[in-house]
Amino acid sequence: MDNVNVTSSTIDRLGISQTQASKNNKLGQDTFLKLMVAQLQNQDPRKPMESGDFLGQLAQFSTVNGIQELQNSFGLLASSLQSSQALQASTMVGRGVLVESSIATLPQKEGVAGAVDLPASVGNLSITIQNANGQVVRRLSLGQQTAGLAHFRWDGLGEGGGALPPGQYELTAEVPVEDKTVAYPVLVRAQVESVTLKAQGAPLLNIANIGPISLDKVRQVM
Repeated sequence: MDNVNVTSSTIDRLGISQTQASKNNKLGQDTFLKLMVAQLQNQDPRKPMESGDFLGQLAQFSTVNGIQELQNSFGLLASSLQSSQALQASTMVGRGVLVESSIATLPQKEGVAGAVDLPASVGNLSITIQNANGQVVRRLSLGQQTAGLAHFRWDGLGEGGGALPPGQYELTAEVPVEDKTVAYPVLVRAQVESVTLKAQGAPLLNIANIGPISLDKVRQVM
């Protein structure tokens, strides 16, 4: 501390080397208390150290020491959380998850599963499916739905009942309200292929046909 002023001889009597006392201009708790006591013992009787100065130095040390301990605690907490997230993410490899995406990939033999995120109950929810050319190929009517995730499944068939080719399709969820329509976020089911662990921050899930997303973007594990 800058306010702790003692002579070199006093430091030597305390068994504290000059290098130890001045290294990086920082003092450990034990060293600080020794120097504080030495300052009181060696103060000029004609100019005694005022109580305010003494308490100020103690408060300064306590604050710096407390901040350092708090930083160390937060560092340990962050490291623990990161390890926990990495473990959680690794258990999701190979599993299906619901993530927000308006683009769904229709596989060769299976349909597309997903959900619509509804903040409130709606009267007549429908999903419009378009191909890469913007042509509407199918409409799914889900009817009245309550707030939350309204799950759906598209079998990969077109309006005429024929199987559509594999590829990417755009999904739009809408509800008619008076003379207009209100759109809602669409979630699609996709598989977690791998996990990318970063030196800092949360791990990333690599989703098939979607790309990397953060763990907190997963709405549901299926």
